[in-house]
Amino acid sequence: MALDHGRYRRRRLRSTITVTLCWLAAALGITILGVILATLVYKGFAGLGLQVFTEMTPPPGSDGGLLNAIVGSLIMTVIGVIVGTPIGILAGTYMAEYGRYNKVSSVIRFINDILLSAPSIVTGLFVYEILVRPMGHFSAIAGAAALAILVIPTVVRTTENMLLLVPNTLREASSALGMPQSMVIRNVAYKAARAGMITGVLLAIARISGETAPLLFTSLNNQFWSTDVNAPIASLPVVIFQYALSPYEDWQRLAWAGALLITAAVLTLSILARWLGSSRTQQ
Repeated sequence: MALDHGRYRRRRLRSTITVTLCWLAAALGITILGVILATLVYKGFAGLGLQVFTEMTPPPGSDGGLLNAIVGSLIMTVIGVIVGTPIGILAGTYMAEYGRYNKVSSVIRFINDILLSAPSIVTGLFVYEILVRPMGHFSAIAGAAALAILVIPTVVRTTENMLLLVPNTLREASSALGMPQSMVIRNVAYKAARAGMITGVLLAIARISGETAPLLFTSLNNQFWSTDVNAPIASLPVVIFQYALSPYEDWQRLAWAGALLITAAVLTLSILARWLGSSRTQQ
């Protein structure tokens, strides 16, 4: 009994130490995150104003805003999502509905996991070699291509997972009525997994909204207004990167304002994605 009592006390001591370390780690992480957000809000609001949304990026010492960068980011993000989302949904559909148990799906899943965790700068360098160098110049098309590549693995993973959660009894009941498999997928599986699939797309948008490294290799930047997708174009992440490193205080204020805008957009998308996810769970 004495031995068992001693073992029990050692286990309780280990448990207490582990829980304490977990609490300390969580408190440290939350504190760091809180300091970052407080600094971002404090300095970002100082640079915010109507001119941020109505004027172009200025030269040093002049008034200006981020209009061309905001529009450029929206253009490349929209194109990237339009291109990457269908590819991701179709690949995820194949893995969940047609090739659930074959080796091809295992290979695709393995490659997708690598793409999901690969540094985005590698994607930018890849697009630089296959698009920017042959074209001879940077462009919004190349930037959108890099963002589309980043969208695909997130959408593939969420689409597959959401479709796998759909009960097979729904598919079997639809097939028993004579519906072909393609119609079962469109009318039954997609409807049941719709909220989760939309959540995946929102998470992919949130991921690419703040990407800087791939855009430095592809779309570069543009100090002026441009909506030409075949030419260099401004984007918020690249402008933030360049202005934050500059010695000019007005540029640094705009960098903080741009960082606050991106953070607010990502936070909004994350909340929307969680709301959709919770709605699906309640259903």
